[in-house]
Parts: sequence; structure tokens; C-alpha cells
Amino acid sequence: MKAWAIIAAAGIGRRMGGNTPKQYLEIGGRPIVCHTLDRFSEAKSIESAVIVVEPGREESFRREILDQFAYPPHWVVTGGGAVRQQSVANGLARVPADCDVVLVHDAVRPFVTPEEIDGAAALAYKEGACILASRVNETVKRADQDGTILETVDRSALWAARTPQCFRAELLREGMRRAEQDGFVGTDEASIVERLGLAVRIVECHARNIKITTAADLVMAEAILNTRDS
Repeated sequence: MKAWAIIAAAGIGRRMGGNTPKQYLEIGGRPIVCHTLDRFSEAKSIESAVIVVEPGREESFRREILDQFAYPPHWVVTGGGAVRQQSVANGLARVPADCDVVLVHDAVRPFVTPEEIDGAAALAYKEGACILASRVNETVKRADQDGTILETVDRSALWAARTPQCFRAELLREGMRRAEQDGFVGTDEASIVERLGLAVRIVECHARNIKITTAADLVMAEAILNTRDS
């Protein structure tokens, strides 16, 4: 199995505030994106990676992140698009044609484990498509536009989608092609592949596989890192 990762690192992080994109903020004395890249460099299944960054930052990212922190020199850096879907499409264009499996992962999810990466890659190779997800534990309400509760939703079948989201390469390419053709913009890569009428499996992951989006998430990430490393 030949597996490549696409790391989506082109966001500017408006909800975090400040002038530094959230993927470059530090936890444990290192940029968040480095903790994420560490997990993929440790995964046994990953042959290479494409890191999609803000347009114009390609050279500085290679110099300041890949070179400085000694990541594999054959890893690819490319510029993103106006929205995440276009950024992933740009990354996919840099994945070689003979790749079997593509994993798409958020740069600001630094706590995925190499074992979770390897397991998801293997399942995607076997069955076509899967995503990491965690069970929804909170009580969920459905409400109308005025904020009046309409019902309490049965949470037993609800999952919060995480990344990586993993696909046989040809399925993701076809999903992206069809989405562009139809003018469809999905909320994640799985929604693009689901449109092909294909089954996407869930692989349960640890709840610590959080996406660092707000200042509160950054505090939580430091706590997770300290607990994991203690």
C-alpha cells in the first residue's frame, strides 16, 4: 500500500484572534503544525506528505518548518486556495498517480496517534473510505430559528467527524472532480465522496483528537500535551 497524507495548513484562524495563523502558534515550545507533522512522520503507513500552506508562504514554510525541524526533504509544500476544498484539491494534484490511499488531515489536530493513522489508512485501502470520528456525548437539541427546542435528538447514532479522512486515491479524485463539475462545496472530504454513493466507514478515535480553533482550545491543548508527556 502506497499512502500519502495531505496536511491542510492554509487557514488563517480568524476565531483565534491575533496576527499569527493558529497552526504556527506554539504548544510545548513548538509550533502546533510540528506536533501534527511528527505524528505522520512516525506513522508506518505514510510514504510522503503534501503540506498545503497559504499562497506565498511555500518557501518560508519549507525553510522555517521542514528544514529547521528536519522533516523528510521529499515532503512537498504547495499553496492553498480560497476555501479548504480548493486547498485539498491543490494538494491532491501533487500526489503521484500511483498512490493507493490519500489521508487528509487538519494541521491543527496535533493529537492524532500514529496507530490511528495507520489503522485508518489500512481500512481505506481495504474498503475504500473511512474517517476518524468520536462519539457525541452531550445531549443534543434540535431547535427552530427562534431558538425553541423542537426535539431531543437520539445521540446514540451521532458522531463528531475528525481527521484524518482517508480514501482510495481514485475515489477522492473522482469525488473532487464531480464536486467541481457540480459546483458543490462540502463541509469535509467525506461529504464529497458520499456524493458518489459510496459507503464511508467510521473509525472511533480518542476524544483528545481535538481541532485547535480558539484560545480556549489552545489552553486545552497544552493540558493534553502535559498529561500525555508526563
